[in-house]
Amino acid sequence: MFETVIGLEVHVQLNTKSKLFCSCPTSFAEHQNRNTCPTCLALPGALPVVNEEAVIKAMRFANAVNAEINEMSRFDRKSYFYPDSPSGYQVTQFYAPILRNGKVVIETEEGEQKTVTITEAHLEADAGKNIHEGHISKVDLNRAGTPLLEIVSGPDMRSAEEAVAYLKKLHSTVRYLDISDANMQEGSFRCDVNISVRPKGQKEFGTRVEVKNINSFRFVAQAIAYEVERQIEAYEDGVYEEEVVQETRLFDVDKGETRSMRGKEEAADYRYFPEPDLRPVIVTEAMKEAARDIPELPDEKIARYVDSLGIKRKDAAVIVAQKELAAYFEALIEHGAPAKQAVTWLMSELMGRLNKAGLGIEASPVSAEVLGTLIARIEDGTVSGKGAKEVLDYLMEHDEAVDAVIEKLGLKQVSDDGAILALVEEVLAANADKVEEYKAGKEKLFGFFVGQVMKASRGTANPGKVNQMLKEKLSS
Repeated sequence: MFETVIGLEVHVQLNTKSKLFCSCPTSFAEHQNRNTCPTCLALPGALPVVNEEAVIKAMRFANAVNAEINEMSRFDRKSYFYPDSPSGYQVTQFYAPILRNGKVVIETEEGEQKTVTITEAHLEADAGKNIHEGHISKVDLNRAGTPLLEIVSGPDMRSAEEAVAYLKKLHSTVRYLDISDANMQEGSFRCDVNISVRPKGQKEFGTRVEVKNINSFRFVAQAIAYEVERQIEAYEDGVYEEEVVQETRLFDVDKGETRSMRGKEEAADYRYFPEPDLRPVIVTEAMKEAARDIPELPDEKIARYVDSLGIKRKDAAVIVAQKELAAYFEALIEHGAPAKQAVTWLMSELMGRLNKAGLGIEASPVSAEVLGTLIARIEDGTVSGKGAKEVLDYLMEHDEAVDAVIEKLGLKQVSDDGAILALVEEVLAANADKVEEYKAGKEKLFGFFVGQVMKASRGTANPGKVNQMLKEKLSS
């Protein structure tokens, strides 16, 4: 039996308007090499200046994960040569990072809570982007110098499921804090996965392999599964020391496998030394005050939904996992929708239709106000639950008022006692033989009578009143 040991290094692109050390904009998808200047092109004589907003956003994250903020952090040069880094080094924080000793609580598959430590998080400048077109490679330096917060976990996770749960927790946290859009497709939230295996009971860690730059939760799970299997097979075949070496690997998403990129560098290989062009970052009281301004975070929101609104923890966790979904849910509550009905109509009905249409909640054609009005019409008996689903289908395609759609589709529920009583008497008279059978003990026929009355009313009769009047008539 073997135990998996996993640690993650997550790179979060901070959503500042300008880069980490210059005033160039950080906007995505601009024309190649347009957002550049002498500083991010590393031209001789250009001097960097630290972006204070990036430091505050890093401190805001520190407060969210209960980490220690280093009141005097420093920048260092990490030397390496890649075509997308014109300086020949990366400016990062190696010796004195902005924060240390944080923690994130995740929920395991068994429903138990587990704490994952954050050993440190440091600010650093992103590199540019290599673009490969056939036999030609180009370099776009628009991204060079964009501020990153690299969040380093402890080796605390023991399965792919735990790693993904931790990643999702970080993803939602940085989005709630509004320090990053965390768009994985655009590379503003990506991670390196450190994986090793060891026989159960062994205290020493196995040889650590790093899988670089994975930008989806699904690919993280697949990469871990493949790498764990590869390392265990090497152990069992007696070739562990030959096959599993400390190295950097990449994940081939098409083949679903990892493969070697290069031998893993140690700190000495990067020749770290203090950045001579930047003074230490001294945290001021004003910066501390700005960093304390954090919103209600996912765990707090879940607790409030469960305690104050009375919804299930599982439902609350699903809603809160996506910032826009939680905002839509809260808007429903503000428009008077009862919490449990809001959960049902948001998660089952609306999201089901949006998923089928390939839309996210932020692109929903049905606003929270409109859905809240529809739920209110169910509550006051204007339309039945079944009729409301037809109304919602219509609203997915048409921008019209709820009440007008109910009228147009002929779905307004009949609650008039006299009209419903007439339908009940008509159905019972037309099925006198079944009435006798019911009175003789065949009580399952009650559903038949309800169905016939609803059919006669074309689904518009109030089901509660139909049931009540049928019971009264059949018992007399």
